[in-house]
Amino acid sequence: MQRNWLIGYRIAEEELGGEGRSEYGLQVIKKLSKELTNRYGKGYDKGTLYRCLRFYRMFPEIVASLRQQSRVLLSWTYYRILLQVEDKKARAWYEKEAIEQTWSVRTLQRNVSSQYYYSMLQTQKQELVENEMKELTAEYQNDKLEFIKNPVVAEFLGLAPNTDFTESDLERSILTNLQKFLMELGKGYAFVARQQHIHTEKKDYYINLVFYNYILKCFVLIDLKTKEITHQDVGQMDMYIRMYDERKRSEGDNPTIGIVLCSDTDEDVAKYSVLHGNEQLFASKYKLYLPTEEELRAEIETQKAIFLLQQQENEVDE
Repeated sequence: MQRNWLIGYRIAEEELGGEGRSEYGLQVIKKLSKELTNRYGKGYDKGTLYRCLRFYRMFPEIVASLRQQSRVLLSWTYYRILLQVEDKKARAWYEKEAIEQTWSVRTLQRNVSSQYYYSMLQTQKQELVENEMKELTAEYQNDKLEFIKNPVVAEFLGLAPNTDFTESDLERSILTNLQKFLMELGKGYAFVARQQHIHTEKKDYYINLVFYNYILKCFVLIDLKTKEITHQDVGQMDMYIRMYDERKRSEGDNPTIGIVLCSDTDEDVAKYSVLHGNEQLFASKYKLYLPTEEELRAEIETQKAIFLLQQQENEVDE
Protein backbone atom coordinates (compact mmCIF):
# COMPACT_ATOMS: atom_id res chain seq x y z
CA MET A 1 0.00 0.00 0.00
CA GLN A 2 2.82 2.40 0.82
CA ARG A 3 4.49 1.61 -2.50
CA ASN A 4 1.26 2.18 -4.45
CA TRP A 5 0.66 5.48 -2.63
CA LEU A 6 4.21 6.64 -3.36
CA ILE A 7 3.86 5.71 -7.03
CA GLY A 8 0.67 7.80 -7.13
CA TYR A 9 2.45 10.66 -5.36
CA ARG A 10 5.32 10.68 -7.85
CA ILE A 11 2.95 10.59 -10.84
CA ALA A 12 0.84 13.44 -9.42
CA GLU A 13 3.58 15.70 -8.13
CA GLU A 14 6.64 14.93 -10.26
CA GLU A 15 5.16 13.89 -13.61
CA LEU A 16 1.94 15.90 -13.67
CA GLY A 17 3.14 18.76 -11.47
CA GLY A 18 -0.28 18.94 -9.83
CA GLU A 19 -1.92 19.21 -13.26
CA GLY A 20 -5.51 17.98 -13.16
CA ARG A 21 -6.27 17.58 -16.88
CA SER A 22 -7.39 13.97 -17.38
CA GLU A 23 -6.33 13.75 -21.05
CA TYR A 24 -2.79 14.88 -20.23
CA GLY A 25 -2.68 12.53 -17.23
CA LEU A 26 -3.69 9.51 -19.30
CA GLN A 27 -0.93 10.25 -21.83
CA VAL A 28 1.64 10.48 -19.02
CA ILE A 29 0.44 7.22 -17.46
CA LYS A 30 0.59 5.46 -20.84
CA LYS A 31 4.20 6.61 -21.29
CA LEU A 32 5.19 5.70 -17.72
CA SER A 33 3.60 2.26 -18.04
CA LYS A 34 5.73 1.47 -21.04
CA GLU A 35 8.94 2.76 -19.43
CA LEU A 36 8.39 1.03 -16.08
CA THR A 37 7.44 -2.27 -17.73
CA ASN A 38 10.60 -2.16 -19.84
CA ARG A 39 12.70 -1.43 -16.75
CA TYR A 40 11.05 -3.56 -14.03
CA GLY A 41 8.87 -6.09 -15.85
CA LYS A 42 5.21 -6.91 -15.25
CA GLY A 43 2.91 -5.17 -12.80
CA TYR A 44 2.97 -1.60 -14.16
CA ASP A 45 0.08 -1.63 -16.63
CA LYS A 46 -1.93 1.57 -17.20
CA GLY A 47 -4.83 0.45 -14.97
CA THR A 48 -2.52 -0.17 -12.00
CA LEU A 49 -0.77 3.21 -12.36
CA TYR A 50 -4.09 5.03 -12.71
CA ARG A 51 -5.37 3.39 -9.49
CA CYS A 52 -2.15 4.41 -7.71
CA LEU A 53 -2.73 8.01 -8.80
CA ARG A 54 -6.34 7.92 -7.56
CA PHE A 55 -5.19 6.28 -4.31
CA TYR A 56 -2.80 9.17 -3.60
CA ARG A 57 -5.39 11.80 -4.46
CA MET A 58 -8.24 10.21 -2.50
CA PHE A 59 -6.18 9.23 0.56
CA PRO A 60 -3.49 11.95 0.76
CA GLU A 61 -2.73 11.35 4.45
CA ILE A 62 -2.72 7.56 4.57
CA VAL A 63 1.02 6.93 4.30
CA ALA A 64 1.80 9.24 7.21
CA SER A 65 -0.79 7.41 9.32
CA LEU A 66 0.52 4.00 8.24
CA ARG A 67 4.00 4.88 9.43
CA GLN A 68 2.63 5.74 12.87
CA GLN A 69 0.72 2.47 13.24
CA SER A 70 2.13 -0.98 13.97
CA ARG A 71 -0.44 -2.62 11.69
CA VAL A 72 -2.58 -1.75 8.70
CA LEU A 73 -6.29 -2.34 9.17
CA LEU A 74 -7.38 -2.83 5.55
CA SER A 75 -5.58 -4.35 2.59
CA TRP A 76 -5.07 -2.96 -0.92
CA THR A 77 -8.01 -5.05 -2.15
CA TYR A 78 -10.34 -3.01 0.09
CA TYR A 79 -8.89 0.29 -1.09
CA ARG A 80 -9.34 -0.73 -4.73
CA ILE A 81 -13.08 -0.91 -3.94
CA LEU A 82 -13.06 2.36 -1.98
CA LEU A 83 -11.55 4.09 -5.04
CA GLN A 84 -14.95 3.56 -6.70
CA VAL A 85 -16.54 6.01 -4.23
CA GLU A 86 -16.24 9.64 -5.35
CA ASP A 87 -18.04 11.16 -2.33
CA LYS A 88 -15.37 11.85 0.31
CA LYS A 89 -17.75 11.51 3.28
CA ALA A 90 -19.21 8.27 1.94
CA ARG A 91 -15.73 6.89 1.25
CA ALA A 92 -14.56 7.66 4.80
CA TRP A 93 -17.72 6.05 6.21
CA TYR A 94 -17.28 2.85 4.18
CA GLU A 95 -13.63 2.65 5.29
CA LYS A 96 -14.57 3.11 8.96
CA GLU A 97 -17.41 0.56 8.82
CA ALA A 98 -15.29 -2.01 6.97
CA ILE A 99 -12.71 -1.82 9.78
CA GLU A 100 -15.08 -1.71 12.76
CA GLN A 101 -17.60 -4.27 11.44
CA THR A 102 -14.90 -6.56 9.94
CA TRP A 103 -16.66 -6.56 6.57
CA SER A 104 -15.40 -9.04 4.02
CA VAL A 105 -14.24 -7.75 0.63
CA ARG A 106 -17.46 -8.99 -0.99
CA THR A 107 -19.57 -7.29 1.70
CA LEU A 108 -17.80 -3.98 1.10
CA GLN A 109 -18.28 -4.29 -2.66
CA ARG A 110 -21.97 -5.12 -2.25
CA ASN A 111 -22.51 -2.16 0.10
CA VAL A 112 -20.70 0.28 -2.20
CA SER A 113 -22.60 -0.99 -5.26
CA SER A 114 -25.97 -0.81 -3.48
CA GLN A 115 -25.21 2.69 -2.05
CA TYR A 116 -25.72 1.44 1.48
CA TYR A 117 -24.30 4.68 2.93
CA TYR A 118 -27.06 6.77 1.37
CA SER A 119 -29.74 4.30 2.47
CA MET A 120 -28.52 4.65 6.06
CA LEU A 121 -28.35 8.43 5.70
CA GLN A 122 -31.90 8.80 4.41
CA THR A 123 -33.76 6.41 6.69
CA GLN A 124 -35.01 6.96 10.22
CA LYS A 125 -34.95 3.20 10.81
CA GLN A 126 -31.23 2.54 10.48
CA GLU A 127 -31.42 -0.66 12.52
CA LEU A 128 -33.82 -2.23 10.01
CA VAL A 129 -31.61 -1.25 7.05
CA GLU A 130 -28.52 -2.56 8.84
CA ASN A 131 -30.21 -5.86 9.72
CA GLU A 132 -31.33 -6.31 6.12
CA MET A 133 -27.76 -5.68 4.91
CA LYS A 134 -26.35 -8.20 7.38
CA GLU A 135 -28.88 -10.79 6.27
CA LEU A 136 -28.08 -10.23 2.59
CA THR A 137 -24.32 -10.41 3.15
CA ALA A 138 -24.23 -13.23 5.71
CA GLU A 139 -22.93 -15.75 3.18
CA TYR A 140 -20.10 -13.37 2.25
CA GLN A 141 -19.01 -12.95 5.86
CA ASN A 142 -18.80 -16.70 6.51
CA ASP A 143 -17.19 -17.63 3.21
CA LYS A 144 -13.84 -19.33 3.82
CA LEU A 145 -12.69 -18.17 0.39
CA GLU A 146 -12.54 -14.64 1.79
CA PHE A 147 -9.71 -15.88 4.01
CA ILE A 148 -7.94 -18.22 1.55
CA LYS A 149 -6.14 -16.00 -0.95
CA ASN A 150 -5.56 -17.50 -4.37
CA PRO A 151 -3.37 -16.40 -5.97
CA VAL A 152 -1.14 -14.95 -3.25
CA VAL A 153 0.64 -11.97 -4.83
CA ALA A 154 3.98 -11.86 -3.03
CA GLU A 155 6.18 -9.54 -5.07
CA PHE A 156 7.33 -7.96 -1.79
CA LEU A 157 9.39 -11.09 -1.04
CA GLY A 158 12.02 -9.94 -3.51
CA LEU A 159 12.40 -13.37 -5.14
CA ALA A 160 12.78 -13.32 -8.91
CA PRO A 161 10.52 -15.86 -10.65
CA ASN A 162 13.25 -16.86 -13.10
CA THR A 163 15.82 -17.88 -10.44
CA ASP A 164 16.17 -21.02 -8.37
CA PHE A 165 15.39 -20.79 -4.66
CA THR A 166 14.60 -23.37 -2.00
CA GLU A 167 11.62 -23.76 0.30
CA SER A 168 13.87 -22.51 3.11
CA ASP A 169 14.62 -19.35 1.10
CA LEU A 170 10.89 -18.83 0.55
CA GLU A 171 10.16 -19.32 4.26
CA ARG A 172 12.90 -16.88 5.32
CA SER A 173 11.63 -14.24 2.89
CA ILE A 174 8.08 -14.61 4.24
CA LEU A 175 9.25 -14.24 7.84
CA THR A 176 11.39 -11.21 6.93
CA ASN A 177 8.30 -9.63 5.38
CA LEU A 178 5.80 -11.10 7.83
CA GLN A 179 3.58 -8.02 8.22
CA LYS A 180 3.17 -7.70 4.45
CA PHE A 181 2.52 -11.43 4.12
CA LEU A 182 -0.19 -11.28 6.81
CA MET A 183 -1.83 -8.39 4.97
CA GLU A 184 -1.77 -10.35 1.71
CA LEU A 185 -3.39 -13.37 3.41
CA GLY A 186 -6.31 -11.21 4.54
CA LYS A 187 -8.20 -10.42 7.73
CA GLY A 188 -7.75 -11.97 11.14
CA TYR A 189 -4.40 -13.76 10.77
CA ALA A 190 -1.89 -13.94 13.62
CA PHE A 191 1.50 -15.65 13.41
CA VAL A 192 1.95 -18.68 15.70
CA ALA A 193 5.10 -20.58 14.73
CA ARG A 194 7.58 -21.61 12.06
CA GLN A 195 8.82 -25.19 11.59
CA GLN A 196 6.41 -26.40 14.28
CA HIS A 197 7.41 -29.85 15.42
CA ILE A 198 4.88 -32.70 15.46
CA HIS A 199 6.18 -36.03 16.67
CA THR A 200 4.70 -39.44 15.97
CA GLU A 201 5.80 -42.80 17.36
CA LYS A 202 8.41 -43.26 14.62
CA LYS A 203 8.92 -39.94 12.81
CA ASP A 204 9.30 -36.20 13.28
CA TYR A 205 7.41 -33.71 11.12
CA TYR A 206 7.87 -29.95 10.80
CA ILE A 207 5.10 -27.66 9.54
CA ASN A 208 6.57 -24.67 7.69
CA LEU A 209 4.26 -21.94 8.99
CA VAL A 210 1.38 -21.91 11.48
CA PHE A 211 -1.12 -19.05 11.86
CA TYR A 212 -4.33 -18.56 13.82
CA ASN A 213 -7.31 -16.77 12.32
CA TYR A 214 -9.32 -15.15 15.11
CA ILE A 215 -12.33 -14.53 12.83
CA LEU A 216 -12.58 -18.14 11.61
CA LYS A 217 -11.42 -19.27 15.07
CA CYS A 218 -9.07 -21.92 13.77
CA PHE A 219 -5.41 -22.71 13.15
CA VAL A 220 -4.15 -22.33 9.57
CA LEU A 221 -1.19 -24.47 8.49
CA ILE A 222 0.88 -23.49 5.47
CA ASP A 223 3.23 -25.86 3.67
CA LEU A 224 5.58 -24.17 1.18
CA LYS A 225 6.42 -25.73 -2.18
CA THR A 226 8.59 -24.15 -4.88
CA LYS A 227 7.25 -26.47 -7.58
CA GLU A 228 3.85 -27.43 -8.99
CA ILE A 229 1.61 -29.17 -6.44
CA THR A 230 1.61 -32.99 -6.33
CA HIS A 231 -0.68 -35.64 -4.85
CA GLN A 232 2.05 -36.30 -2.27
CA ASP A 233 2.00 -32.65 -1.14
CA VAL A 234 -1.77 -32.82 -0.67
CA GLY A 235 -1.56 -36.10 1.24
CA GLN A 236 1.11 -34.70 3.54
CA MET A 237 -0.97 -31.62 4.37
CA ASP A 238 -4.04 -33.81 4.96
CA MET A 239 -2.00 -35.75 7.53
CA TYR A 240 -0.80 -32.50 9.16
CA ILE A 241 -4.41 -31.30 9.54
CA ARG A 242 -5.53 -34.55 11.15
CA MET A 243 -2.57 -34.59 13.52
CA TYR A 244 -2.99 -30.93 14.43
CA ASP A 245 -6.69 -31.35 15.15
CA GLU A 246 -5.92 -34.26 17.45
CA ARG A 247 -2.90 -32.85 19.27
CA LYS A 248 -3.01 -29.03 19.15
CA ARG A 249 -6.60 -27.94 18.64
CA SER A 250 -8.28 -26.68 21.81
CA GLU A 251 -11.90 -26.67 22.90
CA GLY A 252 -13.67 -23.84 21.09
CA ASP A 253 -11.39 -23.95 18.05
CA ASN A 254 -12.92 -24.80 14.70
CA PRO A 255 -11.32 -27.52 12.52
CA THR A 256 -7.82 -26.72 11.32
CA ILE A 257 -7.32 -25.42 7.77
CA GLY A 258 -4.33 -26.43 5.66
CA ILE A 259 -2.96 -24.51 2.66
CA VAL A 260 -0.35 -25.87 0.28
CA LEU A 261 1.27 -22.71 -1.08
CA CYS A 262 2.93 -23.67 -4.35
CA SER A 263 4.29 -22.21 -7.58
CA ASP A 264 1.43 -23.72 -9.57
CA THR A 265 -1.81 -25.65 -9.02
CA ASP A 266 -3.24 -28.56 -11.00
CA GLU A 267 -6.81 -29.44 -12.02
CA ASP A 268 -6.16 -33.20 -11.92
CA VAL A 269 -4.81 -32.97 -8.36
CA ALA A 270 -7.88 -30.93 -7.34
CA LYS A 271 -10.19 -33.50 -8.90
CA TYR A 272 -8.53 -36.82 -8.04
CA SER A 273 -6.76 -36.25 -4.71
CA VAL A 274 -8.09 -35.74 -1.18
CA LEU A 275 -8.49 -32.06 -2.10
CA HIS A 276 -11.72 -33.16 -3.78
CA GLY A 277 -14.62 -32.53 -1.41
CA ASN A 278 -12.35 -31.41 1.45
CA GLU A 279 -13.42 -28.18 3.19
CA GLN A 280 -10.28 -27.97 5.34
CA LEU A 281 -7.62 -28.41 2.66
CA PHE A 282 -6.71 -25.84 0.00
CA ALA A 283 -4.06 -25.29 -2.64
CA SER A 284 -3.00 -21.71 -3.39
CA LYS A 285 -0.62 -20.39 -6.01
CA TYR A 286 1.88 -17.63 -5.27
CA LYS A 287 3.07 -15.05 -7.79
CA LEU A 288 6.38 -13.26 -7.28
CA TYR A 289 5.41 -10.19 -9.28
CA LEU A 290 2.40 -7.91 -9.32
CA PRO A 291 0.31 -9.18 -12.26
CA THR A 292 -1.55 -6.98 -14.70
CA GLU A 293 -5.31 -6.74 -14.27
CA GLU A 294 -5.81 -9.04 -17.28
CA GLU A 295 -3.38 -11.64 -15.93
CA LEU A 296 -4.95 -11.50 -12.49
CA ARG A 297 -8.46 -11.88 -13.89
CA ALA A 298 -7.39 -14.91 -15.94
CA GLU A 299 -5.57 -16.43 -12.96
CA ILE A 300 -8.56 -15.98 -10.67
CA GLU A 301 -10.86 -17.65 -13.21
CA THR A 302 -8.45 -20.60 -13.45
CA GLN A 303 -8.25 -20.95 -9.66
CA LYS A 304 -12.05 -20.66 -9.33
CA ALA A 305 -12.43 -23.54 -11.79
CA ILE A 306 -9.98 -25.64 -9.78
CA PHE A 307 -11.79 -24.80 -6.53
CA LEU A 308 -15.13 -25.79 -8.06
CA LEU A 309 -13.64 -29.14 -9.05
CA GLN A 310 -12.49 -29.55 -5.46
CA GLN A 311 -15.94 -28.74 -4.07
CA GLN A 312 -18.12 -30.73 -6.48
CA GLU A 313 -18.39 -33.76 -4.23
CA ASN A 314 -19.83 -31.65 -1.39
CA GLU A 315 -22.42 -30.11 -3.74
CA VAL A 316 -23.52 -33.56 -4.94
CA ASP A 317 -23.83 -34.79 -1.33
CA GLU A 318 -25.96 -31.78 -0.41
